[in-house]
Amino acid sequence: MKNLFKSDQDNRFNEILFENRNKNYGAYVLRNQESEILQKSLLIGVAFFAAIALTPLLLNSFSTKTVVVAPPTSGHVLKPVDQAPEKAPEIVKPIVPPKVNTYDSRVATPTRNANEPKPVTKQDIADAVPGTTTSLDNPPVTVVSPPQVVVPAVKTPDVVAPKTVDNNPVTTVDVEASFNGGINAFRSKVVGNFDTENFEGSGDLMKTVVTFIVEKDGTISNIKANGNDSQFNKEAEKTIRSIKGKWTPAKLNGENVRSYFKFPISIQFE
Repeated sequence: MKNLFKSDQDNRFNEILFENRNKNYGAYVLRNQESEILQKSLLIGVAFFAAIALTPLLLNSFSTKTVVVAPPTSGHVLKPVDQAPEKAPEIVKPIVPPKVNTYDSRVATPTRNANEPKPVTKQDIADAVPGTTTSLDNPPVTVVSPPQVVVPAVKTPDVVAPKTVDNNPVTTVDVEASFNGGINAFRSKVVGNFDTENFEGSGDLMKTVVTFIVEKDGTISNIKANGNDSQFNKEAEKTIRSIKGKWTPAKLNGENVRSYFKFPISIQFE
């Protein structure tokens, strides 16, 4: 093989450089063999890189090919659906009323040489209905009625109106009102509490009638004196109002009621 890396000029240069020297020295030999070393190195490098490049191809040629199966696609798989068979149209049968026995209820018109039919007895028409022809070949139809369900009536309770309370004072009672201790005790308290200072020495007989209402709780209200002397009337009202004590209210139909009470007062001042 022709030396690609060393020329004749290089050889001549080496001869001149090592002239009169020991050519067996290592440097001379290395310089002369430089081209061979470079060629060998180039060939080795090319062979190495070629081996690296061809190795995958060789491996692929000897390896077993793996078949890759694509996974099934996700989603719903539509299946054929059997169609329902067409139904034949239903035939609606007309409702035929049941046959019943009938008898000719018409009144025959009298004619000459009339052909009178066989008379129908009452026993024959026991289960028949009147009609225009006689047909007794149909058995009577038994009609079964469903049992009647009796729903008990719900009685609504009577609404009792609230009893109205009459709070007006009454004049007619079953039991009159009375002072606890008696009417004489009440009269004594009136005489004892009456202030006579403004009426002493007149010698007149003064009269008045005090009217008041005895309440249901035994107290008195609406005290009013009716007399000729206004001053005497005021003193009488004041005296009645100042008396301590309770009254027993009047009763009507067994219940306490408000009632009027009249109390006359007569005093003569000397």
